[in-house]
Amino acid sequence: MLGFKNPQPDANFINQIRVQVALRSIDPTAETRLIFSGGPTTATRSEARVMADYAVNKLGYQGAYLLEEESRTTWDNIANSLPMIEDVDRIKIASLPAHALKARVYVRRQRPDLASKLVKAADYKFGEWAALKPALAAYSQRTLRAVREDLP
Repeated sequence: MLGFKNPQPDANFINQIRVQVALRSIDPTAETRLIFSGGPTTATRSEARVMADYAVNKLGYQGAYLLEEESRTTWDNIANSLPMIEDVDRIKIASLPAHALKARVYVRRQRPDLASKLVKAADYKFGEWAALKPALAAYSQRTLRAVREDLP
């Protein structure tokens, strides 16, 4: 799960969405290794810690998880998290759809040997965030600009 700038002590709206995506993407029939990724912010805790606390304390997540607390960019999120999941069967990236797509491109660039393990997370539900669609579309365009040449 990829963090988003979170200067306050509690998970902001975007990080809340990303945690919700991650939790609904968990396959209850498979072993799961949940990684919260995101480094220090202007708050006293990392984005990873803020998201983990939200998952556990607000949403009741009781499973195991790992923290990756050094990343400052999406590229870093991927680079720092991949060593923790090299041995898994499937890799799901939890974020908003465009950001998750960008991160999957980064996996392909950094570790082409792991690209075949990428599967889509449950990052979209019909009708979800309907009022935010125009803003999310603009954000998506900006997010994907850097990786456009590698998109299918």
